[in-house]
Amino acid sequence: MSEVHAWLGTINSFVWGPVMLVLILGTGLYLQIRLKGMPIRKIASGLRLVWRGRTGDVDGKGEVSPFAALMTTLAATIGVGNIAGVATAIALGGPGALFWMWMTAMVGMATKYAEVVLAVHYRERDADGRWVGGPMYAIRNGLGSHWAWLGSAFALFGGLAGFGIGNMVQSNSIAAAMQNSFGVTPTVTGIVVCGLTAAVVLGGIRRIAAVAEWLVPFMAITYVLTALVVLFVHAADLPAAFVFIVKNAFSPTAAVGGFTGAAVMAAIRYGVARGIFSNEAGLGTAGIAQAAGVSSSAVRSGMIGMMGTFFDTLVVCTMTGLAIVVSGAWTSGESGATLTQLAFQSGIPGIGDELVALSLAVFALTTIFGWGYYGERCWEFLVGEKAVTPFRWVWTATVFVGAVTQLELVWQISDTLNALMAAPNLVALIVLAPVVVRLTREQIDSVL
Repeated sequence: MSEVHAWLGTINSFVWGPVMLVLILGTGLYLQIRLKGMPIRKIASGLRLVWRGRTGDVDGKGEVSPFAALMTTLAATIGVGNIAGVATAIALGGPGALFWMWMTAMVGMATKYAEVVLAVHYRERDADGRWVGGPMYAIRNGLGSHWAWLGSAFALFGGLAGFGIGNMVQSNSIAAAMQNSFGVTPTVTGIVVCGLTAAVVLGGIRRIAAVAEWLVPFMAITYVLTALVVLFVHAADLPAAFVFIVKNAFSPTAAVGGFTGAAVMAAIRYGVARGIFSNEAGLGTAGIAQAAGVSSSAVRSGMIGMMGTFFDTLVVCTMTGLAIVVSGAWTSGESGATLTQLAFQSGIPGIGDELVALSLAVFALTTIFGWGYYGERCWEFLVGEKAVTPFRWVWTATVFVGAVTQLELVWQISDTLNALMAAPNLVALIVLAPVVVRLTREQIDSVL
């Protein structure tokens, strides 16, 4: 087994090495340039469209409101990465890693925008009349039938990856948080999470979206407010912390306390990698949910969809990262969720670590719901409607397995599959960039 771990580690160091990170960032930068910086310039417009999207598009077609589709996307992306992932990036790359997470989000907004525009533009109805879309449909309908195999490859990798990163890894994180902070056994946690998953996922996109529509804003706002309390306690050190983050993005971080020091390349590598894992810009998943949203304009859906990256990284991840840096917890030598708990405990003694554990559990739970829909659409694309009901039951059962199992191997396999998901999506984004630019030019004035 150790040989398998080593083999997968070697593969992941390559597929998530400099080449893939440059490809993902390069694609985002290319799209940002082709769009003349529109995703950044129109952040305020995107926020207004998100608010207006609560009631849907009167003239549009779809299964759920654009706001509910965005909340489903955020349900899948705001997860363990926002708490443990950010902490790991800082623990390995130093405070400068947070700066590179911000840069990843800035170009990632263009990537997410393009993913959603293509997903909605090339979406279609399935056998039951439901609107479905995503990179697999954009590849097949946009690049032509001779590229259909590439769409099938995305669906296969996405359908398999979901059971790892979107299911077992999440339930395992919930079980660990509940056991470490509250003494709840993994078996009990697994049963509870399995029951909650069944109640939501078996109801399909409408029930997933309905739950996400109220749970995601509640959990995100609660977490951000909790982080703001920590920042308020350390308010005097906040300006210096910002300067320190930017400085260490371009200069090595010296060893201090339990932190062993980090080179600039470490800050870039871990900041970019964890930023991508957190907001999923480049993986193509956001388009799957947004394609179900009621819309008469692919550009309107794209502008709403790109705000997922804004909320996930520039808001939630920033709160985590600032709390870790301003509290000085980053010098402790800890990593992952433990580091975030230490930072919150410094500002909210007595309950800070428990609040982080609860936040992690809720974030991970919603990720299971959101990825459940992604996986369902991937397997429907591959097998057809007959796959939907069996998939929902298998997905629900897998939640329990993840809660009570050691998952080192699953983590490694999921990393590999995520990279394999990204490759077909990035090809489609680059080749179909002219379509995104044309649609933006034609529809942007009517959207705003």
